[in-house]
Amino acid sequence: MKKWIVMLLALLPSFGMAAGGNLHLDAANNDISDQASLQSGAKTFMNYCFGCHATQYQRYERVATDLGIPLDLMKENMIFDKDAKIGDLMTNSISTEYAAASFGAPAPDLTLVARVRGPDWIYTYLRSFYADPSRPFGVNNVVFPSVGMPHVLEELQGVPTKVYETRLVDGEEVKEYVGIESDGTGELNSDEYDEVVRDLVNFLEYSAEPVKLERQRLGWWVMGFIVIFFVLTLLLKKEYWRDVY
Repeated sequence: MKKWIVMLLALLPSFGMAAGGNLHLDAANNDISDQASLQSGAKTFMNYCFGCHATQYQRYERVATDLGIPLDLMKENMIFDKDAKIGDLMTNSISTEYAAASFGAPAPDLTLVARVRGPDWIYTYLRSFYADPSRPFGVNNVVFPSVGMPHVLEELQGVPTKVYETRLVDGEEVKEYVGIESDGTGELNSDEYDEVVRDLVNFLEYSAEPVKLERQRLGWWVMGFIVIFFVLTLLLKKEYWRDVY
């Protein structure tokens, strides 16, 4: 019993961070049944995130099969460790010590991040970096202040800055934060960048629960069985109690 209490207390800070207080979160509106989106998200993850963040509870082969990626293409384009096999877990080579020294803390595994944080949190977070020369990597984040992570997608988005609007409050001008705006130096425009982030979030949601679609599909069959069983039970009850009524 004591062990379970300790585990629950250890998880409470994560749930608190996932909630994010009163922070407004943008809706990701992703769709894990969209295989093309999942493939795009996997590509982005492996090229921009996997250098630091592993998904060590997944296997390359399972991801390739679920996402409809031929195994030879998976090995050629998404497995960067020459010694890794297609059936291996998706771990990277960065050590905990090196990550802690470089970023101030070890880079967390992202297999279950969508279940801990939620897709909307991740989607908003990846679109909330802004230039901040006072920070070690020159960026900060509206969702996660004083973040120790660099803006790894900056080459796609460009240099992001905070945008403010001035409004009158009790006769005084007050600057109010309204969003993030890129300087246009990235490879993608705003809509394209949002789509790339949405695909990445889609992949992370899939990673957190690869059987979600199968679970939902089986759920309909279970509900159908319950309905049929209920009808049969009702008819049987009427048959048994026919003489009484």
